[in-house]
Amino acid sequence: MRHKFGHRKLNKTSEHRKALFQNMLNSLIKYEQITTTLPKAKELKPIVDKAITLGKKNNLQSKKNLFSKLQNKNSVDKLTKILSERYMKRNGGYSRVIRAGFRYGDDAPMAVIELIDRDVEAKKVDIKVKKAEKSKASSTDLKSTEVKKVTKPKK
Repeated sequence: MRHKFGHRKLNKTSEHRKALFQNMLNSLIKYEQITTTLPKAKELKPIVDKAITLGKKNNLQSKKNLFSKLQNKNSVDKLTKILSERYMKRNGGYSRVIRAGFRYGDDAPMAVIELIDRDVEAKKVDIKVKKAEKSKASSTDLKSTEVKKVTKPKK
């Protein structure tokens, strides 16, 4: 019997589990919605709620504690500036877990974990960068082809 054992082990070592939840927490803060397996989402929910509560204090000690958990300055800044203002009047329950069917390969139960009142545009943070890189790459390709045409010697 597993009476009074706190959390799921998820078939991982403690170091791996800690790194997994740190990465998932950073992704959730950045994109405000991620898709993962149901047990991982259920384990991540209290971690997210505690991090947002810590970010709402917005003093130096809470920022240091957040940075020790997240190891990402951008996530700490977003927590203390944007998310703390958004959830100032809310006393808890900053995230929700929504079941999302089963994964095709191994039939694992999937879930979407998202922040309440999330910013829909946060999901597209990296997409803008990729489009800008493609446009820069295409413009450099045009310049290089023009140079080739000009520098061709005549016979």
